[in-house]
Amino acid sequence: MKLKWNNNYVRWGITAFVVIAASIIFYYFVFHSSNIVAGLRRLTDILMPLVFGLATAYLLTPVLNTVEKRFLIPIFDKLEIKESKKRKSVIRGLGVFLTAFLFIALIYLLFYMVISQLVPSIQNIIENFDKYRGNVVNRITSMLEDNPEVGEYVLRIVDQYSDQLDAWMSQLPGNIAVWIRTVTYTATNILGMLWDFIIGFIISIYVMASKEKFAAQAKKIAYALFEYDTANIVIRNFRFTHRTFIGFLSGKIADSAIIGMLCFIGVTILQTPYAALVSVIIGVTNVIPFFGPYLGAIPSALLILIVDPMHPQGCLYFLIFILLLQQFDGNFLGPKILGSSTGLTGFWVIFAITFFGGLFGILGMIIGVPLFAVIYAAIKSVVNTMLTRKKMPVASDLYLKLDYVDADGFHDTVPPDPETKRISLRQKRRKKSNTKE
Repeated sequence: MKLKWNNNYVRWGITAFVVIAASIIFYYFVFHSSNIVAGLRRLTDILMPLVFGLATAYLLTPVLNTVEKRFLIPIFDKLEIKESKKRKSVIRGLGVFLTAFLFIALIYLLFYMVISQLVPSIQNIIENFDKYRGNVVNRITSMLEDNPEVGEYVLRIVDQYSDQLDAWMSQLPGNIAVWIRTVTYTATNILGMLWDFIIGFIISIYVMASKEKFAAQAKKIAYALFEYDTANIVIRNFRFTHRTFIGFLSGKIADSAIIGMLCFIGVTILQTPYAALVSVIIGVTNVIPFFGPYLGAIPSALLILIVDPMHPQGCLYFLIFILLLQQFDGNFLGPKILGSSTGLTGFWVIFAITFFGGLFGILGMIIGVPLFAVIYAAIKSVVNTMLTRKKMPVASDLYLKLDYVDADGFHDTVPPDPETKRISLRQKRRKKSNTKE
């Protein structure tokens, strides 16, 4: 017997089944949300190599395109190798190989810098920690001798918290096992992330090798699910999202690298201690928009002050140099490299960093600006479309002095009351009738 889907009883049965299933899912989601969260975390752990692979392929795709268009294709054209499927495969294979090689070389260079420059700096700080602590103590002692009132206040604070410090020190041997477990767990997580990154890098090679095929399949799905106009809008929005993200991230990385090198040159001229360590801190934190320079300058200034507290002018010179460097970055270098890749004002940049930084931490502070730029553009597009349907202008400047809108257009004065409006309409009609007569 063939099932008749247009039967009312069948429709009622399907509707009842969907409602009951949705109720069960809602009940389970409300009263067993911990199991759902645990399942999502498990699923995230399983898919993490794939996430790393897709993210790596996405970031390396502009490099692959540049290698192919600027180097490989011109070389093959000069060799007069005709267009063919084999030529495209060879170009793609060489392009992926060179891109992967450049990526591994960059990682090796970063690790080499860390090992050759940062590690000795950190070791030096640890070895001379007692000396630096003595310098700070001597500086504080001299300040207290010149200000006895401040000295008495500091002594009261020390007496107040000394008992708490003794209690914490007495519990220190018992906490060693907890620290060992914490360090072991952290090391295990780091090794797990490293393994996921290696697997993800291998996945990224396969994704880059077939990126046109994946893009074609995505377009095919879009046109299969939506109407032509809707699919075109979806694809156009994805392209805008791609341009916004890749333009901002690549530009910000290049900008931060230049700022790090300029910082190294400047602090070397100023003879600032631990120039390489300070420059890396400034360059890395500069990736975070707006707040990044301050996040890097404050710990660097404290490090300089701890190393040489008897000469605080060195820390002052460093802060002045960083302020000038960030002014140069914010007003000249950054706009030249980034251009108008986001289209956000300063207020929305701060909002995006604060909001997404609170949700996702450091990663949210980095990707928050381009992500909010996409959301902002989507909202702006919807608002402009609705205004256009109402035959109203979309330029914001036209709404600055606006008080009200009616059938006659925009008005920048207080709207009249209904009775006054009716009288004015009668007067207009009388004038029209008199002119006709």
